[in-house]
Amino acid sequence: MRHYRKYLTGLLLASMLAPQFVGTTAVLAEGQKKEADIVFTHDTHSHVDSFCTVYEGETKELGGFARIKTIVDEKKRENPDTLVLDAGDFSMGTLVQTIYEQEAVELRMLGEIGCEVTTLGNHEFDFRSKGLAGMLNSAKESGDVLPEVVLCNVDWEAMEQQGLGEGQQLLADSFADYEVKDYVILEKGDVRMAVIGVFGSDALACAPTCELLFEDPVEAVKETVAEIKETEDVDLMICVSHSGTWEDESKSEDEILAKSVPELDLIVSGHTHSELAEPIVHGNTAIVSVGEYTKRVGTVHMQQREDGRWDITQYELVPTYSGLAQDADTQAKVDSFKAMVDSQYLAEFGYTSEQVLAQNDIVFSTLQDLELVHTEHNLGDIISDAYVYAVENAGDYNGVPVDVAVVPSGTIRDTYLPGDITVDDVFTSFSLGIGADGVPGYPLIDVYLTGKELKTAAEIDASVSDYMKTARLYCSRMCMSYNPHRMILNKVTDLYLTDADGSRIEIEDDKLYRVVADLYSGQMLSAVTDMSYGILSIIPKYADGTPIEDFEDVIIKENGRELKAWDAIARYMASFPDSDGDGIANVPEYYGELHGRKAVEDSRNIVSLLKNPNKYAVMITAAAAAVILLAALLILLAVKTVRRIRRKGR
Repeated sequence: MRHYRKYLTGLLLASMLAPQFVGTTAVLAEGQKKEADIVFTHDTHSHVDSFCTVYEGETKELGGFARIKTIVDEKKRENPDTLVLDAGDFSMGTLVQTIYEQEAVELRMLGEIGCEVTTLGNHEFDFRSKGLAGMLNSAKESGDVLPEVVLCNVDWEAMEQQGLGEGQQLLADSFADYEVKDYVILEKGDVRMAVIGVFGSDALACAPTCELLFEDPVEAVKETVAEIKETEDVDLMICVSHSGTWEDESKSEDEILAKSVPELDLIVSGHTHSELAEPIVHGNTAIVSVGEYTKRVGTVHMQQREDGRWDITQYELVPTYSGLAQDADTQAKVDSFKAMVDSQYLAEFGYTSEQVLAQNDIVFSTLQDLELVHTEHNLGDIISDAYVYAVENAGDYNGVPVDVAVVPSGTIRDTYLPGDITVDDVFTSFSLGIGADGVPGYPLIDVYLTGKELKTAAEIDASVSDYMKTARLYCSRMCMSYNPHRMILNKVTDLYLTDADGSRIEIEDDKLYRVVADLYSGQMLSAVTDMSYGILSIIPKYADGTPIEDFEDVIIKENGRELKAWDAIARYMASFPDSDGDGIANVPEYYGELHGRKAVEDSRNIVSLLKNPNKYAVMITAAAAAVILLAALLILLAVKTVRRIRRKGR
């Protein structure tokens, strides 16, 4: 973004006329202590209204911007100079995202609650360049109070050298109109703050439709900090980062950022949905995260030390449960946006948001269950079954049965609670993306994989998804058993398909099988090859075996219109029998049990660990043997060398 300023001529002129300050703030006078209060959010994912879900093991109504506004107002009563920040992924998660481009609901609602600065997350790119550009333009045209958008590592120079594509030019123009910057300087009482925005490497990997090029996030922040130190006089440096923290510190992007750019005082860390009960601190840099979906709001009180650096003296993640009052004006604005959804989006599908599709007595797995326990889950079962149902019952079904339907855990956004399941609930459970038709909602696609590739996919699920939990697979008509204690890439002990009646079908290595998934999952398949350094490779094909180059070419359509994944789930819910005779479908008892789709063999028996090694096990064993042999030869050579030296010394 540093190279983007030629688009901001007016701002440049203003900066030339403004007094220039050099260096950072000097050491404070004795006894003087500056203080700062910050409220922060991230990964709100269109949850502008309150909602019910399972949280911390209980069904709760929580969240929503009206409750966040109550918290913000309370903090501002205590300190009118409280700063409100957001770290991106403010979109994609509920039905209001469907009017993202036209109404910019999420960005306008951030402004409504007093958020002054945000950045972009990967899901802001889900509606492609046109959608993001349209959203920024709509927000600007609304006349509402809006947050600043900061993003320092867009590589405009590289794109300009290549020649801006159509989508890139749309974003260049909309970024200029919105006045997106690398950083902003804010005065909060006697504290002068710099707020920098950055987009992480993993976030980029999770944005397959993003057309922008990005610089390395750490290097871009370093350069931006150097620029701020040279041209501005600030007390406090904050980064709103859509990069995230991970259990593996060596891969934890915001921890790497904190250690690499020690001048930062605070990093508000989005992307990984982390909920940090205590800040992570590296040197003088603190990292804070509050989790996703407005379930909590983060508050930080900071105090400046005599050396000019800052300590967090108070830190709280404030829950937004139903006992917290909702600001009336904010809720009224939320309600007005929600009323637009039925007419502007759902009417095209013949639904209304509060329409009841099915009544449910089943306790479904939660998102936390999917993350913590790698096994079959009924939440994955019902969604994958829905794909099969919708495709095989479409109005122009071609008669080719679905062999396997696949749902990765990362595409599932919420669970289903006991009680009425509405259209709103179903959309929220799979609230991602847009199709080639420009209509919100990822469509279903169908590809063909060989039996050998199905086995590779199962090994990926068994071996790799513990390191990439969003890639755990839930399948319809494919069953597997795996032993987590076996060698990596050799964990699957049984794999087979089933027909519509549940009968076992053996998989033939060279046969092509029809596989249904959503468009996003297809677009993310390249991550499998990348993560395995090319060892694991799956090449989706057409029915004739020709490799697919563009997944939009295999979107499933019904009478010329894309079959959306969420609509497939809605159709399936509405298709259930009405078991209690009240005219509304009931979720069948079938989903109250598991069916061996992913069975875990928790055995450390030597026979269980070593039986039926596959080619990957042989490769790994051979590689390990070669390393051991090489090490033994080096040791032998070293021993001989030492003996020879000793003999010469005599």
